[in-house]
Amino acid sequence: MRTTVKKNQNNKKILLKVLIALVLTSSGIYIFAPWQFALYYLKPLPLSVEDELALATKNGIDGIIVYIQQGDQPANVYAAGWHNKAKAIPAFPDALFKIASIAKLYDAAAVAKLTAEGKLDLDASLASYLPELSLRIENADAITLRMMVQHRSGIPNFTDQDGFDWAKNDLDIDKLAFDKPADFAPGTAYAYSNTNYLLLQRVMNRVLGYNYFTYIQNNILLPLDLHDTYNSVNAVNSNRLMSGYYVGYNDDFKYLDQGFVSTARDVGIFLKALNDGSLFTETEMQIYQQLYVFEHTGWVLGYSSIARYDKETQTLAVQFTNTTGNDTVLLTQLIYNRILKIVN
Repeated sequence: MRTTVKKNQNNKKILLKVLIALVLTSSGIYIFAPWQFALYYLKPLPLSVEDELALATKNGIDGIIVYIQQGDQPANVYAAGWHNKAKAIPAFPDALFKIASIAKLYDAAAVAKLTAEGKLDLDASLASYLPELSLRIENADAITLRMMVQHRSGIPNFTDQDGFDWAKNDLDIDKLAFDKPADFAPGTAYAYSNTNYLLLQRVMNRVLGYNYFTYIQNNILLPLDLHDTYNSVNAVNSNRLMSGYYVGYNDDFKYLDQGFVSTARDVGIFLKALNDGSLFTETEMQIYQQLYVFEHTGWVLGYSSIARYDKETQTLAVQFTNTTGNDTVLLTQLIYNRILKIVN
C-alpha cells in the first residue's frame, strides 16, 4: 500500500512539474487559468479543425463557428455544437453572431475614411464636435478624437460603472457614461473604454447628418460585397442569430441588443481587406496604420469572439463561441491557438 501511495505522490509531482513548466513557457493568459484549462492545453492536438471543435464542445463550449482563410486559398468555415440548445438546432456556418467589440475595427476604419475626406480632424477636441458635453465629460476640450480611438482619453468605461448590467436592454447609458471623474489626464495613459466609441459614433452622426452605420454600409460593407453585417439584433431574422449562453444559467441571451451582428464569413472578408489594405485608399491606409489595431476580440453576455490575421503565415482566423462565464474566455483562447497550430 505504501508503494501505491508513493507512486501516486510521484505522479502528482510529475503532473505539477509539467503544469509549472506549461505556465513558465506559455503566454501569460495561462498563469491564473483553472487546472482544467491547463489540462485542456495538454491534450493531444487533433489532426483536423473539425476534431478540435468537437473536443471544444465536449469541454464546456455550447456552440462554435470558425472561419479560416490562408494566403490565396478559398476560405473554410466550420461549425460544431448547438445553434440553439432548447430547440436542438445544430450550429451552422452562416449563422449570425454578436461580434461585440470587433465592431470597433469598423468604427475606426470609418473614422480613418472620414478623416481622409476632411470631414473629421483627429486632433480636434471632443468638445468641438459635441459642445453640449463640455460640462459632462471631464477634459472634453483637451480630449482629441485620436485619443478616443486609441483609448487614451481618460474617459471612464461605462460598462465598468455601478449600475451597469450586461443582462439589461433598458439602461440609461448617458447616466452611466457622463458626469464621471476622468481616469487620467488626456493622452497620459491607456485604459480600454467603451465610452470612447459610443462618443465617436455620436461624433460621426453629427458630422454626417445621418446614422454612421449607413456610412459604414456604403463605404465599407457594400464595396466588399458584405450583406450579412447589421448594427442591431432588431435588424435580423432571429432564427439565424446564434443563441448565447452563460455558464450556470439556462437563459438564452440572444434577445439583448448589444451592437453589431455578423457572420464569420463577413467578418473574415472585412478583416482580410483591413489588413491587406484593399479596404482603403493609400491615404486612408496611412491614417489607419497610425490610428488603431488590425485585430480584435469581442465579449458580450453569451458571446465571445476573436478575429486576427497573422501576416507571417498569411492565416486569417475568426472564432465565434456562444458560451461565456466561468473563465471560458481562457478556454476560447486555448481553442483558438490550437486551431492555428492545426491549420499551420
